Amino acid sequence: MNPPHHHRLLEAAKVYLDKRILAILFLGFSSGLPLALVGGTLSIWLTEVGVSKTSIGLFAMVGIPYTLKFLWAPLVDRMPLPLFTRILGRRRGWMLFTQIILAAAIVGLGQTHPSINPSLTALLALTVAFCSASQDIVIDAFRVDILQRPSFGAGAATIVFGYRIGMLVSGAGALYLATFYPWSTVYYAMAALVGIGMITTLLSPEPNTVGDIAFESPGKMPLKLWLKTAIINPFSNFTERKYWLIIILFIVFYKLGDAFAGNMSNPFFIEIGFTKIEIANISKLFGFIATIVGGFIGGVMVSRFGLMRGLLICGIFQLLSNLVFSLQAYVGNDISMLMVTIATENITSGMGTAAFVAYLSGLCNASYSATQYALLSSFASVGRTFLASSAGLLAENVTWITYFILTTLIAVPGILILLWLIWKNPNLKEDLL
Repeated sequence: MNPPHHHRLLEAAKVYLDKRILAILFLGFSSGLPLALVGGTLSIWLTEVGVSKTSIGLFAMVGIPYTLKFLWAPLVDRMPLPLFTRILGRRRGWMLFTQIILAAAIVGLGQTHPSINPSLTALLALTVAFCSASQDIVIDAFRVDILQRPSFGAGAATIVFGYRIGMLVSGAGALYLATFYPWSTVYYAMAALVGIGMITTLLSPEPNTVGDIAFESPGKMPLKLWLKTAIINPFSNFTERKYWLIIILFIVFYKLGDAFAGNMSNPFFIEIGFTKIEIANISKLFGFIATIVGGFIGGVMVSRFGLMRGLLICGIFQLLSNLVFSLQAYVGNDISMLMVTIATENITSGMGTAAFVAYLSGLCNASYSATQYALLSSFASVGRTFLASSAGLLAENVTWITYFILTTLIAVPGILILLWLIWKNPNLKEDLL
């Protein structure tokens, strides 16, 4: 019995050596690279040049394209792109086009002067986010098109891993570079790394599953019908679910406290005296590992206690972790305490994210899973992008200890809504309410 068993394991492992899976790894890197450049890394740059905490908080609004990308996804999916799609095909043409404008936007962002013209910096950051979100749309479509169904799991795991590496490079890697070079040079280097995605795009074959029926301009189908099929139908299907409005409120509020804490964590660390290298070593590298561990623990919690109870347990740990930031503010510049703070925040955030993603996936109707997940994840982004943009204003007017206590209280409504949903469904059946 052993040889067949070992043979199956080897065959399963071989999927990760597939050229298509390796391509997805590098495309995942290209997808994850821009995120920190308009998020945590940018907030440190802004803090260093003296931009106010209120303004830094408002910079969270540049993440809006990630929230609304489902609105123009049908265009990326269906529209031909002059020259690019004719030469490279629909998926590769759109990928290369978005990567070129993404690299140009990153270079432009690095050339701005936030302390002199923060509005221009915000505009370029918004442009980077828009290009990045557009790249995400076509990379996701490429991944689905190029893989056979048995490889979907390996493809999903690989793109997430590549995405995390990209975020690590533009987070910790950028901070290391910024210690020795001007921020403009840092952003030049990050733009050059988008070339990894470009090379991968050029070397990859165009998916042969892409048919001509979907490859059409909106003019070939009434726009109203097109939008109805792509956006309205999936949403109307979701509204047939019991307590759907309460579920949306829960989705918005579940990670709101986490977003408030994360939005101002880097300015907080800089203000109490930690260096960029210290933040890179602990917050980025150590935090990266802690997030992976937290995701694993969150999966175990959901498996052991069920989806709703797992959400509750992870949510409570996620809420309590914000109090550790208050303790950090009380202790001050202490590396050992920073390690505790970062480990606690990242592990509990990873736990909450794993349970939350499982919940969102379970809410999707199989007939509309892609679109409904995009819509539901957009609702989740409302808290992170819109509501948490006021984090800087709050931090400006209270002490750091008080601020992180308040972020803990901000997380309470999400837990209360979840408790209500569990109460309305005491059997905790698979319908997830």
